Amino acid sequence: MRNAKFYCPVVTAFDADGNLDLPANRAIWERLIAGGIDGIVLMGSTGEFFAMTTAQKEALIDAATACLKGRIELIVGTAAMRVDETVALSNYALRAGADAVMIIGPYYFALDEASVEAYFREVASQVVGDIYLYNFPDRTGYDLTPATTAKLAKQFPNIVGYKDTLFTVNHTRKLLTTVLPVRPDFKVLAGFDEFLHRAVTSGAVGAIGAISNLYPAVCADYAAAVRDGDADRIEAYQRIIDIAMDIYAIGTPFVPILKKAMVLKGVPMSEHCLAPVQSATEAQTAQVRNLLDRIDAAVAAVPNGTR
Repeated sequence: MRNAKFYCPVVTAFDADGNLDLPANRAIWERLIAGGIDGIVLMGSTGEFFAMTTAQKEALIDAATACLKGRIELIVGTAAMRVDETVALSNYALRAGADAVMIIGPYYFALDEASVEAYFREVASQVVGDIYLYNFPDRTGYDLTPATTAKLAKQFPNIVGYKDTLFTVNHTRKLLTTVLPVRPDFKVLAGFDEFLHRAVTSGAVGAIGAISNLYPAVCADYAAAVRDGDADRIEAYQRIIDIAMDIYAIGTPFVPILKKAMVLKGVPMSEHCLAPVQSATEAQTAQVRNLLDRIDAAVAAVPNGTR
């Protein structure tokens, strides 16, 4: 049996005034637990961390740890542009009870490898707990390379894993073949839903994919099929995920599209996103409805059903 986990980079629910909607967030978390998701990543890209105030982040951490501690693995996104701010929020989350933090490097200016390594050295030496590195070159403007990652992982035991968000599995493969020989316990997670099976067969431990906000049970059962090596069910779930991946292309950014889809699926939340992100248009909503119909038809065709 392989190790294959599916983590949800959970959306953050806000009211129409941009305030945290804590009851809605709790309802979303409970839905993910009921669906069998392996872990929740709070305040990742899907969670709009980049637009939240520090007070909102701390309040959401407090609510999440109170609700989820001991029930499901909780990883908190704590990245900021400054080392001291990243360290402060990371240690806040860990003291509150998060299992780990996930940190993307500074963005705006593309950085060379020496600068990237220096940033994560400073952070890792001051954060008291487990860290997942977050590589998203489309947003940072640079790659957290396998070579740099191997050096960091070898020096800092508290750097325990890595989310690799690229539109190709080639980088993930190179990461695995470079880092695992020096840190066999290092946990690599694919950053897109569709790469779960491919990444796991190369040595990754799973994926962090936003489709799980919509279909948590489907994503959890997909991971279970991979763990069990059930080829027929892997194929069935892969086809569902392949259809669902179209949600990322309906709008830019995709977060309001995802929230609209969740509302249409009956999740008790507002679709509001923080400025300047706008809600889904009527045309986009029509595309979302059509996509949900296609996904639901594919789910209904899974042999022996889903949970």
